[in-house]
Amino acid sequence: MLDTGLADRTVLITGSAQGLGAALVRAFHAEGAYVAALDVDEEGNRALAAGLDPDGDRILPVRADLRDPAAIESAHQLVDAWRPVDVLVNNAARPLTTSLWEITPEQWDEVFAVNLRAAFLLTRSVAAGMRDRGFGRIVNMASVAGQTPRPTGAAYGSSKAGLIALTRVFAAELAPYGVTVNAVSPAMIDTPMVRSVGAEALAELTAQVPLGRIATPEEVARVAVFLASRTSFVTGATYDVNGGALMR
Repeated sequence: MLDTGLADRTVLITGSAQGLGAALVRAFHAEGAYVAALDVDEEGNRALAAGLDPDGDRILPVRADLRDPAAIESAHQLVDAWRPVDVLVNNAARPLTTSLWEITPEQWDEVFAVNLRAAFLLTRSVAAGMRDRGFGRIVNMASVAGQTPRPTGAAYGSSKAGLIALTRVFAAELAPYGVTVNAVSPAMIDTPMVRSVGAEALAELTAQVPLGRIATPEEVARVAVFLASRTSFVTGATYDVNGGALMR
């Protein structure tokens, strides 16, 4: 078995209660890491933690509303008092599939608050300690929507494009300190949110993927684990996990 070097490292994962976030928690926990699981869904978050870590020793569920900058900082302080963060996975996202002609300013701001501003604020807060300690891994969960335009994904796609750009900025800033920053860009992932679009729409989306299916959350989570492991000479990169939907 490949030694990822993650045993006893501390990983902070946002949007952890379900879907891809839950798969990320399971994947890092399986590597022997301590996991701080951050989500606004307190009940779901605690249930996930209790199922994986009944003794409560290695998973710390934390409730935080990422739309609130003060809550982000408080959550980081709480986690840091538990264990200093070695790996940050910015996974939380607010989806929105609305025509660009119908998006309200409030909807636009909420999507950007969760998908981009929260990642900026939490990364800046966490990266200060990583920089001082001379080690850190930051993985941003972007999306193919940030690489290919869709009329009904103006806010979501723009926020994910911004996250890819932010990844490169932080990668350049932190490279001299032994901290790597990379992004993972999935296409459709088999989650309850995606399944909610209906069988017909899902079939149409799947038909656009050369591999003929959508990704499992576990497949995407494994790429995040790889980027958080001993990949010390990879930074500023965006890893496509899209089944060939976007080839470049």
